[in-house]
Amino acid sequence: MKKIISTDKAPAAIGPYSQAIEVNGMVFTSGVIPVVPSTGEIPEGIEAQAKQAIGNLIALLGESGVSEENVIKTTVFIKDMNDFTKINEIYSQFFTKDCPARSCVEVARLPKDVLIEIEAIGIK
Repeated sequence: MKKIISTDKAPAAIGPYSQAIEVNGMVFTSGVIPVVPSTGEIPEGIEAQAKQAIGNLIALLGESGVSEENVIKTTVFIKDMNDFTKINEIYSQFFTKDCPARSCVEVARLPKDVLIEIEAIGIK
C-alpha cells in the first residue's frame, strides 16, 4: 500500500501530484524546486537555489523518516550545465558519505523558471 508524504517544510505541489510517496519502505519524491516554503520566494543565483532545493528535498525526506545517508538515487535537473561544478559543491555539503547514485541533466526549462530541480529515492 502507498502512503502519501506531505510537509510544509518543502514547497507544496503545484499540480496534481504528491510531494512524495512511500511504498514498502521506499520513498519516492517528486521534483523539488528552490522555493522558500515559508515565503514562496525563489533565491537568486545557482548556489543559493541549489542550497534551497537540496535543503527542501532533505526536509521532505526527513518528514518521511529518511535521512541523507539512506538516499539511494537522486536526479538533478539543471538549466545550465556550466553550473555543474557549483552545484556539486553545494550537493557535497548535504551528501557527504556513501553518496547516492545520481543523474544530472540539462533541461530547457523548469517550473517557475528556476535553475535547478532535484528528486530522490530513499529507503527507510
